[in-house]
Amino acid sequence: MPDLNVGGQAVIEGVMMRSKDKVATAVRKPNGEIVVKTDPYISFTKRYKILGLPILRGIVSFVEMLIIGIKTLNFSADIAMKELEKEENSAKGKSSEDKPPRSNNLMLGLSAVFAVVVGVFIFFFLPLAISQFAGVNREAVGFNLVAGAIRLTMFLIYVWALSLFGEFRRIFEYHGAEHKSIYCYEMGDELIPERAACHTRFHPRCGTSFILIVALFAIATYAISDTLYAIWTGDAPTLLTRFGIHFSLLPLVAGGSYELLKLSGKTRDNKITKILIKPGLWLQRLTTKEPSPEQLEVGLASLKAAIGMEQSVTVSDHSNVP
Repeated sequence: MPDLNVGGQAVIEGVMMRSKDKVATAVRKPNGEIVVKTDPYISFTKRYKILGLPILRGIVSFVEMLIIGIKTLNFSADIAMKELEKEENSAKGKSSEDKPPRSNNLMLGLSAVFAVVVGVFIFFFLPLAISQFAGVNREAVGFNLVAGAIRLTMFLIYVWALSLFGEFRRIFEYHGAEHKSIYCYEMGDELIPERAACHTRFHPRCGTSFILIVALFAIATYAISDTLYAIWTGDAPTLLTRFGIHFSLLPLVAGGSYELLKLSGKTRDNKITKILIKPGLWLQRLTTKEPSPEQLEVGLASLKAAIGMEQSVTVSDHSNVP
């Protein structure tokens, strides 16, 4: 089995794969052509030893994942927009020049900020508010169990609702293609769609499993922080105080959860680990769908570029990921 750790994510009509020194994104155009873009990338946890320490590396990896994810989504959206413009120009009888895809970094940044703010409100503040108004704020463990259950339920409803829309279903199919491609590689199998199709679409190192681990780790962390606050002040924290404390502890929760996810990936053959990761694998029934051979071909093209088996085709003048 190869010792190269590879991860990725689904993008619009494609897959992004990340290896130890590259980020590759493969996107299928409407005409059937697969466009692959590769950028060199060395994680900050490898560049600076201090950032590679446990917990810290999880925080850094989470931030890197967000930045790379947004940039690769933007690249795939640019490809889709370029093809749409070509079709519109062709219908109007205009010439279709092969211009680089247009990107609006300002709009991308504003959209990302807006998405984060909405996400924090819905999945972070709202569960705290509901739990507070439900009158369970006096007991730290009980409060955080209720808030965690509400948060997880809201997330499950959100993912289920997304799966009802056709465009999001295709992204979930590419998510399945990403997992099958990685499993095919990890098992040392031949990197062709026929072989990748034989592997499971459920992977223990998936970000979906990470979300569940975060939810459980957050309950424990926030229960401890609320208990310490009550001991220190003699009273339970108010809603805004609790929100401030919990929000400030998010980096610790992300870092600790990353370590647990990393451990589960290394010990996934252990009986106890198999039991612990089961909920995450079940959740992937929502976040992944069975991919087509064509989607597997895209996932494998991205994987091969990330591990250096194939050269990519640079189709834009986008700057490299950080």
